[in-house]
Amino acid sequence: MVQPLSAALLLALALPGAATTAAEPPPAPAVADPDARFQAIHEQEWTWRREQDGAGDEDSRGEGNLNPRLPDVSPAAQHARLQVWEGVLRQLDAIDPAQLSDTNRINLAVYRVQVRNLADETRLRGYEMPFNSDSSFWAGLNFMARRPMRTPAAYRAYIARLEDVPRHFDQQTANMRAGLARGFSVPRAVLDGREGSIAAVANLQDPTQSPLYAPFRELPAQIPAAEQQALREAAQAAIRDAVVPAFARLQVFFRDEYVPRARTTLAASRMPGGKAYYRQQIRKYTTLDLSPEEIHRIGLAEVARIQGEMDAIIDQLGFEGDSGETRFQDFLRFLRTDPQFYVAEPQQLLDRAAWISKRVDGQVDRFIGTLPRGRFTIVPVPDDIAPFWTAGRGGLGTYWLNTYDLRSRPLYNLPALTLHESSPGHALQAALSKEQGDLPAFRRDSYISAYGEGWALYTEKLGKEMGIYETPYEDFGRLTYEMWRASRLVIDTGIHHYGWSRDKALAYLRERTALSEHEVTTEVDRYISWPAQALSYKLGEIAIVRLRARAEAELGDRFDIRAFHDAILAEGSVPLPVLEERIGAYIERARADGTAGGAARAP
Repeated sequence: MVQPLSAALLLALALPGAATTAAEPPPAPAVADPDARFQAIHEQEWTWRREQDGAGDEDSRGEGNLNPRLPDVSPAAQHARLQVWEGVLRQLDAIDPAQLSDTNRINLAVYRVQVRNLADETRLRGYEMPFNSDSSFWAGLNFMARRPMRTPAAYRAYIARLEDVPRHFDQQTANMRAGLARGFSVPRAVLDGREGSIAAVANLQDPTQSPLYAPFRELPAQIPAAEQQALREAAQAAIRDAVVPAFARLQVFFRDEYVPRARTTLAASRMPGGKAYYRQQIRKYTTLDLSPEEIHRIGLAEVARIQGEMDAIIDQLGFEGDSGETRFQDFLRFLRTDPQFYVAEPQQLLDRAAWISKRVDGQVDRFIGTLPRGRFTIVPVPDDIAPFWTAGRGGLGTYWLNTYDLRSRPLYNLPALTLHESSPGHALQAALSKEQGDLPAFRRDSYISAYGEGWALYTEKLGKEMGIYETPYEDFGRLTYEMWRASRLVIDTGIHHYGWSRDKALAYLRERTALSEHEVTTEVDRYISWPAQALSYKLGEIAIVRLRARAEAELGDRFDIRAFHDAILAEGSVPLPVLEERIGAYIERARADGTAGGAARAP
């Protein structure tokens, strides 16, 4: 699972679109031409949104983020943002899509969904639950330290943001108190141990040991030595005098108020307004208007199909169980315990992932015609968040690999994980999206989970065609990952709609995948605390697989795998209905010109 770094940071600091002020963007100029009017609306709102997110100066000056404040997440700021987005939606409703150019009809379809989700989540006061068992605003601060800085002005702005942490944390705490008061909180069942990442900072003795100090360990040579020293001293003072005390207050609140008062139910639908909230989260993450019942049925069908493929691999290996349980459970126990599938040192896992990535490099141009210029690196997940993070996460420029608890990181899963998080999955797709200069910024720099996670899961399956899985065990790892995502459809709706217990959800995932017990637990807790996000993967992948089957059937011998993948990737991150429309247009063009896109066919 992954989001691009910018999206992950915004999620961690606040809800998407968090404002630094309550100021509204200037009204779009009154122009008669529908295309020009739409362009004015989205450009002004996007510029305003970036400024509110605290990133308005980052790209235009090339120096780094010059905003001195963290997002304003107060209720007043939230209300002001909601008013802006509701106004934008009214302006969009006044535009007749039939009067727009073909390009802007697509842009409008993408943009309206984006703004509607921002407005809906704010209206439902989702900002009162600003963390889950996977991500949090406090741990997300560390990603801020990874963003490039080049000038003294950028470093001073970063220090100012560190000094602003107490104000930002106080607002987040006030929001969480309001959520507790109305029964809108992360469930108590998944909060054990989550205080650890707060305590690690609250108890920090040496500011230079904080990840937040990392940008100051090696400053650009063009900054004079005296100024470098002054920046370092200011950063240490900000961490010592602002950040650490803010974390200490947050720890007291979390331990003494939040955990004892957190709701004891699990289902999102059991919260006040919870049914509407869960349906909104389904629309946000899947881009589809499916009911929980429909999603549950799709999940059950996928689980049954994948189980048959897993059983076929066990047959191929000639494995016979001998414990008295089912052969399948014996095989899972073998995979979870046999030393041949595990490494002893973190660097060994990183090295193996790098080797898999390089093998993919040798195959990827046979399957994708347009490759990005941007590259990616592989780094371990930071220690403070690793215990609760998924096995890996990828995005623009980085594939984070979790080396915590190596007995829960089996090698047979590593090819599927690496395909998903690096290339041709998240890292490749994010780089291509960033390089789509013809797309408006609200499309280039945004992330839609159903599309991004659907593509990344699809690439795990594509890895089989690429020859990346070298053993039946690795192919079983691919299937266990697909089963993991199919089970999410059943578990997420089971918890949040049908009222499943945590134990039932744990048993369902444990009995159907070769995930380690650590991963089973962290994953189920993630589904409990982050409703509907886990639905996006399989529903997105199902859509892409179906679109490929349609293209193959309608184009026949003219089907070109590279051209098809280029058509999927060329649009950037889009809702699934828009993707279906665009692939339909691609098929029609390919049929008309007889070239299926013109790229050479992969063998």
